[in-house]
Amino acid sequence: MPPTTHLLYLHGFRSSPRSTKASQMAQRVAKLHPNLHWWCPQLPPSPREAVALVMRGIAGWPRSSMAVVGSSLGGFYATYVTATTYCRAVLLNPAVDPARDLVRHIGDQTLWHDPSEHFHFRPEYIAELRALQVGPLDRPEQVFAVIAKGDEVLDWRDMSDRYPGSRIKLLEGGDHALSDFEAQHLDEVLAFIDPV
Repeated sequence: MPPTTHLLYLHGFRSSPRSTKASQMAQRVAKLHPNLHWWCPQLPPSPREAVALVMRGIAGWPRSSMAVVGSSLGGFYATYVTATTYCRAVLLNPAVDPARDLVRHIGDQTLWHDPSEHFHFRPEYIAELRALQVGPLDRPEQVFAVIAKGDEVLDWRDMSDRYPGSRIKLLEGGDHALSDFEAQHLDEVLAFIDPV
């Protein structure tokens, strides 16, 4: 595999490019890999629009030297991206069945780190999520998943079972946010992506 030249980061539900993990990763990439093309877009609430935005944004990227990192719902989107492009992917407590899990979140929502920012999660978004579900990955070895048994939002067994043949780092504790991401996991994530 050639070294990574382009890196996409996809944030989770009710999150943004200003999330802790996205910010930590952006800072580390800027410091250690200034020539790496970094893109962390603000994803719209509509899953269809979110993936359309991402696929337009990476349309010209070299498939053999791009990578994607996705957290939670972003991990679901990242799974779609790697299934489509065969790029390397790192999934951080990835959502496995958001169409099932997000039904109870239909309605007005706020961003985690800025409750003054609102968006509406519409009923039709559930069907959009179903349409983005991909089957078994053709190249599971291209995927590295960091999964916390202590995740208070998603079931670690669902996450582990979703990615047979992939590299999985299963944490005995932890939490959904991977609060120890910078101290315990970021270097390993970057090593898997192998940027220069």
